[in-house]
Amino acid sequence: MKKIAVLNDLSGLGKCSLTAAIPVISVMGIQACPLPTAVLSCQTGFPSYFCDDYTDRMDKIMDEWKKLDFQPDGIYTGFLADAAQADKVLSFIALFGGENVKILVDPVMGDDGEEYPIYTEELCEKMRFLAKKAAVITPNLTEALLLLYGRERAHEVWTELCDFEENDLVRFVEETGYKLARAYETEVVITGIDLPIKDGVQEMGNLICSRDSVQWIKAQKHGGSYSGTGDLFASVLSAGLVKGTDTVESVRKAVNFLAKGIRDAVEEETDRNEGICFEKYLYELAR
Repeated sequence: MKKIAVLNDLSGLGKCSLTAAIPVISVMGIQACPLPTAVLSCQTGFPSYFCDDYTDRMDKIMDEWKKLDFQPDGIYTGFLADAAQADKVLSFIALFGGENVKILVDPVMGDDGEEYPIYTEELCEKMRFLAKKAAVITPNLTEALLLLYGRERAHEVWTELCDFEENDLVRFVEETGYKLARAYETEVVITGIDLPIKDGVQEMGNLICSRDSVQWIKAQKHGGSYSGTGDLFASVLSAGLVKGTDTVESVRKAVNFLAKGIRDAVEEETDRNEGICFEKYLYELAR
């Protein structure tokens, strides 16, 4: 059975990070091998949480895996708390990222034009190093701008976006995808773009961009943002990457899967911090 090493935190509540990745990767026929970067009582969107940082223990886990001659088929990296953790991930890739290992990097740093509290320019620079190792990266638009420009210029560009016409925004996102794909020599999936409203319907778009092509996968938008949707999305792509599935097909599968879970979360009035109702749709990913 193929294996994916998943480097991410473990949150007891919130349906994100490892608790999102493990069931998705598993149901798609791949063994998920978690290397926790931290253990939390709940994800950090909740009013209060306990966090046990695992940075100083990651080397010990890597050492033991090396003794066992662990050879993953894929590596998937998600939320990293700081530059020190990013360095550990780079060390992991150096140890276990062979020529045929498919690497997916989700450069978690911010959203909606703002950085998360963990953001530093040093962390962003480490994310750039990770992006250069990846076969696929999955930034949202905020993270794409941070990767390209850093915090100060990214803020300036985001402010300029407010004055864009609808078609100009679409063109801008495509240009941004091209820049990332060329700068990091990787396939880029820019996630969660609010597209222009048509016939009273708000659509959410995901742009798949290589150095010479772009393609949009769209779905009707339901509700607001929920904990863990990015983790679920990237997990589908990571498993698809290892299975040799075309990225466009993987994105389409992820979008259809998430749309149903989000719809149910809206209907049940689930708090956004709790995550979406995805469990009963996992079987669809096994097809």
